[in-house]
Amino acid sequence: MITGKVFKYGDNVDTDVIIPARYLNDPSPEALARHCMEDIDASYASSVKAGDIVVGGWNFGCGSSREHAPIALKASGASCVIAASFARIFYRNSINSGFPILECPEAALAIRGGDIVSVDPGSGVILDVTTGKQFQADGFPDFIQRIIRHGGLLPYLKSRQEE
Repeated sequence: MITGKVFKYGDNVDTDVIIPARYLNDPSPEALARHCMEDIDASYASSVKAGDIVVGGWNFGCGSSREHAPIALKASGASCVIAASFARIFYRNSINSGFPILECPEAALAIRGGDIVSVDPGSGVILDVTTGKQFQADGFPDFIQRIIRHGGLLPYLKSRQEE
């Protein structure tokens, strides 16, 4: 179960907003986290706490296919993203990075910035603790949950190789 405070953004949050290209010279997760979301929310990097949740609108993660975007969000302390919809490459890069994301238009619309939200990525249940409203996203199948638990696709494959 994931529980955290919500940082809410609108539609079409692209990868260049999540992590501006000017910061890709240092691809370390720590460096990316320091600049995460700064062009849309200058206070995000200094305000986000481990476990917090990002909520976005339609087409979250659109734009370039840079894998740095979910890495930056994860390294910033965000525990997951809930959005009305995701760009396909962002969705795949998130799973490959071990970063859970849930698509739920109803939750994305109803949840407000600052709300406390609990998420069960396995079942897809999203509870806005602040308002008491519950939403249902598609949960992750077991194999994706294993990828996320291992921290991404490469660590997961490495663990399987070592078995």
